[in-house]
Amino acid sequence: MVRARAPYMEWAKRRPRPRIDLAGSNLAACTLDDLPGARDAVDLAGESPDGYRPLVEAIAATYGVQPENVATAPGCSGANFLAFAALIDAGAEVLVERPVYDPLVAAVEMLGGRPRFFDRRLEEGFAFDPGRVAAAMTPATRLIVVSSPHNPSGALASEADFAALARVAERAGALVLVDEVYLDLVSAPRPRPAATLSPVFVSSNSLTKAYGLSSLRCGWTLASPEVTEWIRRARDVVDVSGAIPAERLARLAFERLPALAERARRIVQANRRAFDRVLAGHPRLECAPTAATIAFPRFRDGRDAAPFTDRLMRDRGVAVVPGSFFGAPAHFRIALGGPPGLVAEGLEAVAETLATV
Repeated sequence: MVRARAPYMEWAKRRPRPRIDLAGSNLAACTLDDLPGARDAVDLAGESPDGYRPLVEAIAATYGVQPENVATAPGCSGANFLAFAALIDAGAEVLVERPVYDPLVAAVEMLGGRPRFFDRRLEEGFAFDPGRVAAAMTPATRLIVVSSPHNPSGALASEADFAALARVAERAGALVLVDEVYLDLVSAPRPRPAATLSPVFVSSNSLTKAYGLSSLRCGWTLASPEVTEWIRRARDVVDVSGAIPAERLARLAFERLPALAERARRIVQANRRAFDRVLAGHPRLECAPTAATIAFPRFRDGRDAAPFTDRLMRDRGVAVVPGSFFGAPAHFRIALGGPPGLVAEGLEAVAETLATV
């Protein structure tokens, strides 16, 4: 039996409760007032054999695909797991980016896959290099896993990047899973989901990071009809179908996306400006530009960031994520999706603690 573990998620769930949390990367949670009509939309009745049909249609319309390209899931993590369950067999080689969000690796291992890695580097803005991907592949590679915006850095890939990656995958007969859970935070012009560019891509997303609706656990994949059918059948084994009350509320959220997106834009822009001021005042740090609610600064001298993150929590009650959870110990991940006043206070504590290390 494979007892896969995701050390970051274990830490995230069991760590001491901080006074200010700059570790969790969700957008500030919505209230019912942010979703007019929510109380009236809740109903326990309904059918969801392959996803609640009005929700599937709303997702398809939003991203310019057909309903047969959409498979719903319990959040983006659930969407990723179902995609892995559908696409890899025991022993299959899966090529994964590094630094990496560790539940992606744990899911591959839990399903019997063999993770292999290619590097994304700060010196290159954490862009993925299709040539480096191709060099890391072997004849056994069946799936490539990337995120855009990248978790943990927030680096955004372009459509040209994906076109080159598609050619690499096509030559190898592999598919590519792209975790796009932060994509809807990108300002216009926002890249299209990777799955709309080539049938080699499977895009995963949710209402969590960009819209503040984590509690609905509304996730989905976009893929070719054939792959979507495989993913739907994998869900038959895992949890059968979604919860109707949550899927009804999620469908309502799609009617309100412009307002929810504007709320997110105000929050994230204010917090990025505050983070940029901290970064400018501490030349010992370097950081790639971010298109998400996360940033991944690094100590220029390569020191382990853990003593800093420990002191920040111990002395100021402010949490950030040690980079060791992503395989990059000189970094730390900082979240910029919370209420701006609270984030500003947390960033002030970050700046003051940096001055002492």
